[in-house]
Amino acid sequence: MKPINPLRLVFLGAVLALLGWAGTVLASRYSWSTPLLPAAALISMLVIVVLTLVLGLRVFRWRNSTKKKTFLDPILAARTLILAQACAYAGTVLLGWHVGIFLDQFSTWGFSTSQGLTWQAVGVAAGGLVMLVVGLVVEWFCKIPPDDGDSAPGNGVRRNRGETEGEGEYAYRGD
Repeated sequence: MKPINPLRLVFLGAVLALLGWAGTVLASRYSWSTPLLPAAALISMLVIVVLTLVLGLRVFRWRNSTKKKTFLDPILAARTLILAQACAYAGTVLLGWHVGIFLDQFSTWGFSTSQGLTWQAVGVAAGGLVMLVVGLVVEWFCKIPPDDGDSAPGNGVRRNRGETEGEGEYAYRGD
């Protein structure tokens, strides 16, 4: 599995900010409600972030322990990595979309009805930023350090075609 490309996340966030802005402009033009997540979504985002952190810390502690007496289930490590990357992408989507909404709502800041929507967009965008950061940090937790002696060829570490040593290695150790 390849690591997340930060430029891809920036591009995705910028595209979604543009789409969020356009969606808000169209919604206000046709007198529809503003297309943003409710504040209750922050609870779901918090649960996802905590779960990702707990699983990531488990992999991180195993990775940094000097005595590898305990066995880390490779499926758990792979699922933790996938959860971390999904968390980073979902955070980017939420951050980008709600930044676009914020940019549109900020122009009407003086009106009392738009201030609540603006703060709601800021809250969900902040939650998306937290998801993004936690996803990237947990992805880093799952990375095998390059000086690890177990990453020598022939020890069961699987590589994709064209992948060199030290690139894209995660805490997945196959037997």
